[in-house]
Amino acid sequence: MPSISSFPHNSRSVSSTVEALDFDANRKRPGSGSTAARDEDQDSSRGLLDENESLLSDVVDGIIERDRRRMGREVKKWVSYASAILSCLCAGSVTAFSLYGHLLQSQLGYNQYQVNAISISAELSMYLPVPIFGYLVDRYSPRPAALMSAVLFALGYFLAAFSYKSGPAEEGGWPFGTMVVAFVGIGTGTSCMYLAAVTSCVKNFGNSRYSGVALAMPIACFGLSGVWQSQVGSKLLWERLPDGTRDVDVFLYFIFLGVTLTVVGLIGAVAQVVVNQDELIDDAVEDLQRSGLLEDSPFFRRDVLYDANGRSYGTQTPTEAEPEDLSASMLKSREEERLKRNWLLNGETRRFLSDHTMWFLALGFFLVTGPVETYVNNVGTMIPTLYPPPLRVSPRNKTNVHVSLLAITSTFARLAAGISSDILSPSPSPPGQYRAQTPSTSQILQDPFETHARKRKCSVSRLTLLVATAGLLAIALLFQLALVPERPESFPVVTALVGLVNGAAFALIPLLVSAVWGVENFGTNWGILATMPAIGATIWSALYSAGYQAGVKEGDHLCFGPQCWRGPVGGMLGATIVAASSWAWVGWGRGGWWSRGVVV
Repeated sequence: MPSISSFPHNSRSVSSTVEALDFDANRKRPGSGSTAARDEDQDSSRGLLDENESLLSDVVDGIIERDRRRMGREVKKWVSYASAILSCLCAGSVTAFSLYGHLLQSQLGYNQYQVNAISISAELSMYLPVPIFGYLVDRYSPRPAALMSAVLFALGYFLAAFSYKSGPAEEGGWPFGTMVVAFVGIGTGTSCMYLAAVTSCVKNFGNSRYSGVALAMPIACFGLSGVWQSQVGSKLLWERLPDGTRDVDVFLYFIFLGVTLTVVGLIGAVAQVVVNQDELIDDAVEDLQRSGLLEDSPFFRRDVLYDANGRSYGTQTPTEAEPEDLSASMLKSREEERLKRNWLLNGETRRFLSDHTMWFLALGFFLVTGPVETYVNNVGTMIPTLYPPPLRVSPRNKTNVHVSLLAITSTFARLAAGISSDILSPSPSPPGQYRAQTPSTSQILQDPFETHARKRKCSVSRLTLLVATAGLLAIALLFQLALVPERPESFPVVTALVGLVNGAAFALIPLLVSAVWGVENFGTNWGILATMPAIGATIWSALYSAGYQAGVKEGDHLCFGPQCWRGPVGGMLGATIVAASSWAWVGWGRGGWWSRGVVV
């Protein structure tokens, strides 16, 4: 073993390195060294401290800026939600049609076909354009749709008001077609305002823990809008009719609605936004990448995606090696994001339409909402059939009572459906399983993830609640056929049950759409299903009008007796049973959600 003296611990001629054993010999003691060296050390220490302080300041500033942006997003999200609640609280004005539908008969001389033609025009214009508006909202923003609603409501209600004030066409009033055109504008405005509000809520809160409540609130407010508007019309904006009775002043009521809804639409055009929409798209793309569905996607084969100059994104030729202009780079990035968003949303639409369970869900929606919408629009003409002259309508069967009852029960059902779906429905684990849209997709997604639900003491799926809704409608129609003709005072029971069905169906179907097919393309997907009530209401309203007119005696334009509606109501009962079977097939039939591992 070499001795200690053999180490070059004190030989500076050999090396300038300070070894461990000669540290004390080379250590600088206090007072030693030049003043310049000490100043240099102090300057170096001060410079290092300044750098540390600068780095810490940058980190703190970054955190503050991040929190400020996060707070700004939260403020925008909740302001948008408040605006959506306000919009839905006013948008359902057309649901109070029964409040003045009978006055169109008595004051303007319209027959039942004409009154139903007006309500059907509003229904069709409210539901049929929804896929178009949903497509625009998904790809742009809710703001243009909200602005369009303000314009349409103003034109529609002001035109309807002055058309009503002009009197019957036989006495020089405006033609019947004017009122139809007015309600086309009203229905389209309702579609724009409602879709903009609901879509902004779904996209901002669809992935939150309480998404059911977040979506149920605006949907419930839509039903509640008919309550306060009908009360304003009957309690504040009334007039005395020639026969001495007091009823709503339709002209003032239409003016009131036109002004109110125009202001609310303008507020929505400013406040309603979708926060972090790009993140929703990116998350959806990641889910598809994880599922393996993007292996053959042209979008992610970068050599086939070109920019505006014909150059391929993601590739770089030798002449492109130099730095690009910043603005050109930003434009390319924005164009690529736009193409990615459109590619994803178009693919989501194709998968939605190719899923056979969607069509069974739509069939049940058509068979339930058609009778419900027909009842809502025509309860004002059903009630007088039970009170032939000289009898007068019972106070508990007044039209405004039924309109308010429909709105209250519908609102309660929407809230109850949203809350119960959050509390009782099984929750998926992991969340990505909701993308099981087709049998092939389901198989792919079940390979990387084990689809199962968190166990709860009491678990009721949203689809089970939906099937129960159809059963409740069957009970209501049976009650109307069996008991109401003998006991007209029991009519409000039927109205209450129909209101519950109306609210539950319109709350559960959007929840199922967002849960099964995602929130990224919700506006388009829900818009496609939302056409079903329009088609159903058109068919069943025509059947009801035929049955009503068949019971009208010669020389009169009013029908009296239960035969005025017994036939159509019997047909509605049969349709409801078919709807319940269709919805049951969606969940438990061949290739249904349960066999594919979709938990709702």
